[in-house]
Amino acid sequence: MRLGVDVGGTFTDLLLHDEATGRVWQAKTPSTPQDQSIGVAEGVRLICEKAGISTADLDMVLHGTTVATNAVLEGKGARVGLLTTKGFEYVLHLAKSWTPGPLFGWIVMDKPTPLATLSDTRGIPERVAADGRVIDALDTEAATRAIDDLCTSGIEALTISLMHSYANPDHERQLREIVAARHPHIPVSLSSDILPEFREYDRTITTVMNDYVRPIMTRYLDRIEERLAANDVRSHLHIVRSDGGLMSAKMAGDRPVHTVLSGPAGGVTSTVMVSQRTGHDLLAFDMGGTSTDVSVIIDGKPTISRSTEVGAFPAKVPTLDVRSVGAGGGSIAEVVDLTRSLRVGPRSAGAQPGPVCYSRGGTEPTVSDANAVLGYLPPVLLSGAMSLDIDGARKAIAGIGDKLGLSVEDAAKGILQIANEVMLGALRVITVQRGLDPRDFGILAFGGAGPLHANAMAELLGCYPCVVPPNPGVLSALGFLESEFKNEFVQTFIRSSRNTEPSMIWDRFADLATRARAWLDEQQVAEGDRRLIYSLDLRYEQQGYEVSVEVDPDLVAGQGALEPIFDQFHGLHERMYGVRFHVPVEMVALRVIAVGATAPVDVQTPAGGGDPAAAIIETRPAYFDGAWIDTPNYDRAKLAVGAKVQGPAIIRQYDSTTVLLPRHTATVDQFGNLMIWPEEV
Repeated sequence: MRLGVDVGGTFTDLLLHDEATGRVWQAKTPSTPQDQSIGVAEGVRLICEKAGISTADLDMVLHGTTVATNAVLEGKGARVGLLTTKGFEYVLHLAKSWTPGPLFGWIVMDKPTPLATLSDTRGIPERVAADGRVIDALDTEAATRAIDDLCTSGIEALTISLMHSYANPDHERQLREIVAARHPHIPVSLSSDILPEFREYDRTITTVMNDYVRPIMTRYLDRIEERLAANDVRSHLHIVRSDGGLMSAKMAGDRPVHTVLSGPAGGVTSTVMVSQRTGHDLLAFDMGGTSTDVSVIIDGKPTISRSTEVGAFPAKVPTLDVRSVGAGGGSIAEVVDLTRSLRVGPRSAGAQPGPVCYSRGGTEPTVSDANAVLGYLPPVLLSGAMSLDIDGARKAIAGIGDKLGLSVEDAAKGILQIANEVMLGALRVITVQRGLDPRDFGILAFGGAGPLHANAMAELLGCYPCVVPPNPGVLSALGFLESEFKNEFVQTFIRSSRNTEPSMIWDRFADLATRARAWLDEQQVAEGDRRLIYSLDLRYEQQGYEVSVEVDPDLVAGQGALEPIFDQFHGLHERMYGVRFHVPVEMVALRVIAVGATAPVDVQTPAGGGDPAAAIIETRPAYFDGAWIDTPNYDRAKLAVGAKVQGPAIIRQYDSTTVLLPRHTATVDQFGNLMIWPEEV
């Protein structure tokens, strides 16, 4: 019995899977922004009640969290102290000496305050060379004075990031021992542990960010484990990483920076599974209550990025390549006084008070209110557990219409069109701006609001089929169940291929593999479920950035020549950038990724046969093509494999609602997905 828990801005989504029978249960409960663990505990109780099991029967709880992300975005992290090499105290201020815009960017740039202030930074007398040689020994007396001064000033966590510590971490470890002996209550992060790679700013800001969110994440994990234990949940809690992998709650508390994109990771993982099963390249379209996340799946594989941005700050951690925009079901619509134009988002009504139609005190019109006014949302949600105030939504939207001289229907339609354009911009970024034609992809709709808008997005982009999975509203939680245990072990090794013996590479891979296997032991991954992925970061000499090339495990085992890897790099570079150079290749870093497989999630699909007309719940008016049309509302649970529905139609289910536009057809495929195609003209 595996439970996936996804905390969103509006709802907390849960999906429980019974491996023995293939049955799944869903639950959605309002998120509790003041303390997310309250909503999680309530959701666990609710879904176990629905499944008719005891909370003690749960074997595994997998949780995606936005705690780390929100702490950075809202500027509510811990006060962090920073120890760095003397003379480099301004590393966070200098950053990459980058300003936005090609011209006058430096004039208008509002440079963010670093996550560790200069007053909480101390320079330590010491120096290590890039090859690991000690140039200046660590001055322990001066270091002790600086540590005592900093640790008694009120800091909540301490980052130690010294020059070239990736090549020789001894000085960082000595400083940690001094802190542990004199100030054991201060949590410490070493850059040589968090990111043992070159580029001092990336290494420092990533480690500082880890400490910035660490006390908050630790408190949150403690609270949620206490609440789960109080509800007699006896299984271990695992946290989803930004790259879609899993790690223990303890490791998440020590390295929360690896969870900065934990929330969207589950949806991408599920999109990969759907892509592999259907054979379509897909655009993941995850529209929730607060934001929309999009990503690209090609050949059944997600794009992994080695770095991401959280607000104004970079974080050099492996992440699934996801782009987010502030458009969701709770996005607030307003008329801008200066231009008299309509704006939608990024302000959101969130979970409290929420959209007007939710009747929780919301007064400002939102995207969900527009959907309710146009008849796209039914009067009740969550199988009758939640009633919508349609009249209240009409009054709120009418306020927008009065300011713009529009009818209620046209104002609501305008709100949806602007929200769609905002989301379309994110989809263009991950396709057109990367040289990809969106018409070569299908679009997978999920999140509570995704199926409401996906058909319109597919029509705008020309990307078909539009796929709505069986559990779209809780697909991210399902993705958590399909995630694998994952961790990355890296060693910087900058060396030209001209003077590198193959044994130097194979020996380092062996050391990293030993560490990877030890981590898999800690995670209690069975021997048969393990695998190691080897890769080299390579570049042409004098290039600024590198390309990661996966290395065949057989080549590692055989410890042969390196030329096949270099040939692979040349080909990959040419495919990515259209050119290969006849200059020496330079190695930058070695990586070993430890992967622990989890059991696949096989969800039961409805049997074939049956008349779709028998699935009609009722016929209600909905607004399409500028007119009200009597539109059939279908119960998705009664649409069997092979069922075909003509648009316009509204397809309702517990966790979401699908809008099928006129001149489109939806068919249930063998996996239970709704496959939406335009009708042939």
